[in-house]
Amino acid sequence: MTYCCGVLVRDGLVMIADTRTNAGLDNISTFRKLHIFEEPGHHVLGLASAGNLSVTQSVVSLLHEGVEDHEAGERHQLRECRTMFQAAQLVGNAIRQVHRVNGAVMEQSSVNFDVSFLLGGQIAGGPLRLFMIYSAGNFIECTQDTPFLQIGEHKYGKPVLDRAVVYDMEIAEALKSSLISMDSTMRSNLGVGLPIDVLVVTPDTLRSELAFRIEPGEPYFHDLRERWSAALRAAHASIPRPPYLKDVRTHAMTEV
Repeated sequence: MTYCCGVLVRDGLVMIADTRTNAGLDNISTFRKLHIFEEPGHHVLGLASAGNLSVTQSVVSLLHEGVEDHEAGERHQLRECRTMFQAAQLVGNAIRQVHRVNGAVMEQSSVNFDVSFLLGGQIAGGPLRLFMIYSAGNFIECTQDTPFLQIGEHKYGKPVLDRAVVYDMEIAEALKSSLISMDSTMRSNLGVGLPIDVLVVTPDTLRSELAFRIEPGEPYFHDLRERWSAALRAAHASIPRPPYLKDVRTHAMTEV
């Protein structure tokens, strides 16, 4: 399993993805799942993937080499797209092409064709946008009302984003919330783990503001994990006890 999330706020875009891939407790590997397509001044795109590794790698390879347009007899790459909507369509086409080639064989072998992608970034002349693309090649777009999207093992990290992320927040706060969301997922699911890849893009720069890998033992992320755990314990302790058990003596009180 994996966990990837994208947060799109007024100040920019944050995308993060873990790198853990496992086929059992004794077969754990590291693979990059956040891919960056960048031509400074023209476009900067982040593509995060979740699902069957062979399918996601095939889709990424097609996007680099070119997705076939059989009607026109041409191949199209992400760098040729004039809008983010066209880029999302191209990713969807790449998924469908891989399905046409491998879908039936995978089904015969009882292997699910289960993939999803987050595509975020900016192309010259257009705004920053963020899309979630499904295994059928269809997609939805992030909005100001819900300024984040997730794929993979998303349920553990979603409550943090639901409570913390708003469209008007600063980009540094969006990154911090995303990392806390990742930490919450890692705490609850062994299928998600370090290293973590991070991409930050700010509006109209048309380049990556930050492209960074958080390795095990990285000081800031370690400190964030410890502080978040301590803050949760302190918040729990500061909330008054439920009034419904006022006549029940605790074990500690009984021993005294």
